[in-house]
Amino acid sequence: MGLKPRTLELFYDVLSPYSWLAFEVLCRYKNIWNVNLQLQPTLIGGIMRDSGNQPPAMLPRKAVYMRSDVRLLSQHLQVPIHFPKDFFSVILKKGSLTAMRFLTVVKMEHPGMLEKVSRELWMRIWSRDEDITEPASILAAAEKAGMSMGQAQELLERVSTPQVKNKLKETTDTACKYGAFGLPITVTHLDDETHMLFGSDRMELLAYLLGEKWMGPVPPAVNARL
Repeated sequence: MGLKPRTLELFYDVLSPYSWLAFEVLCRYKNIWNVNLQLQPTLIGGIMRDSGNQPPAMLPRKAVYMRSDVRLLSQHLQVPIHFPKDFFSVILKKGSLTAMRFLTVVKMEHPGMLEKVSRELWMRIWSRDEDITEPASILAAAEKAGMSMGQAQELLERVSTPQVKNKLKETTDTACKYGAFGLPITVTHLDDETHMLFGSDRMELLAYLLGEKWMGPVPPAVNARL
């Protein structure tokens, strides 16, 4: 018998472009490495408040660096990121609360759809400069991901229920307990040890911890399908 897959958790928010980068790389490796990847929709605003941190865009030099950094990483990791034209409004004013509650209820009711719906929300905000805050926008992303309009509408009606609100808060609190001060974080559970890695650029270290081989951001098995 083979070794039991190790549990790997990705805590993410679609408001974070670095979360998208980590998400895509881990989705490429989830069937190559011996891991059970668990996607954890999380609210980045809650983590910022809890940790006392603030978005990079709030600091002028970090904001300039972030644009260059994300542009280069998107090319290297082959993720189609393009900054929204009204960046500050999208990130600092509109936020992602409803979108992350929607992903939370997707995970609760249709976990098999979580990867695709998450990706479509990222595509809207970070690739096509489209809204993710209005109900019609969220429904469009869900439908594009393959969910029926009836299914998506039913889930959207539940985003304000205590169960969904509490679940998103619980997941965010869990990330904070792991030591998160931003997103993404990747948490590995190895025997009696838990490791929290911050950011999208710790994949080689993650491979080392898992005892797996790092084959670049687009491993050969995936590259052959592209």
